Amino acid sequence: MLRPSHIALSPKVHFFLQRHLLSSPSNSKQPCLSILASNRLFSKSIKNNMPSALVFLAEGAEEMETVISVDVLRRGGIDVTLAGLNGTEPVLCSRNVKVVPDKSLAEALKAGPYDVLVCPGGLKGAQNLSASSEVGKALQDQEKAGRFVAAVCAAPTALLAHGVAKGKKLTSHPSVAEKLTGNYKYLDDRVVVDGKLITSRGPGTCFEFALAIVEQIQGKDKAKSLVDPMLVKM
Repeated sequence: MLRPSHIALSPKVHFFLQRHLLSSPSNSKQPCLSILASNRLFSKSIKNNMPSALVFLAEGAEEMETVISVDVLRRGGIDVTLAGLNGTEPVLCSRNVKVVPDKSLAEALKAGPYDVLVCPGGLKGAQNLSASSEVGKALQDQEKAGRFVAAVCAAPTALLAHGVAKGKKLTSHPSVAEKLTGNYKYLDDRVVVDGKLITSRGPGTCFEFALAIVEQIQGKDKAKSLVDPMLVKM
């Protein structure tokens, strides 16, 4: 029988295996019964052991920035929740693509905290993030707790609207740069990391943006391992 000591597991998963999967008698006629019955609980335990991300999904969000961020983070071993500001109905994005959230924002926030909160851009999407008190409180609490905040394209204007990360280095889409220069140390780099703040410029920089998040949370080697399979030119 495979025991937890034979493989490297986190303490949380090791405890789960000892308690739920190895508890049936050795002479049991159905040695797999406890495993089958506990499959859902085991999956939840594994999921809870992963680093986590919440990606905000607002009407008018830039769909490439949303989907690329979610995809790359999941490839990087991060448990991603795509949270709809107005519920679980499909959200119309900036180029008329509809994206279905995993959960409503209210429901998703109850399952927090998250290692990183991600704000996709899109002009209207950023305006909706800026207008949301729920988003504002989540971002403020995330900053106070010393956890990561990430924003791309026009979304750094939502950080400004909610008073988050003022004085830090950041970047954004050039069209909103003037709004940010007085409150932040503005750079023209494709991706800027300043402590727990990660920012980037637009759809064309989103692979780099998402990989930077993976690197900060999962390490440089993990981020590097994703580049070749996706054929990303860095």
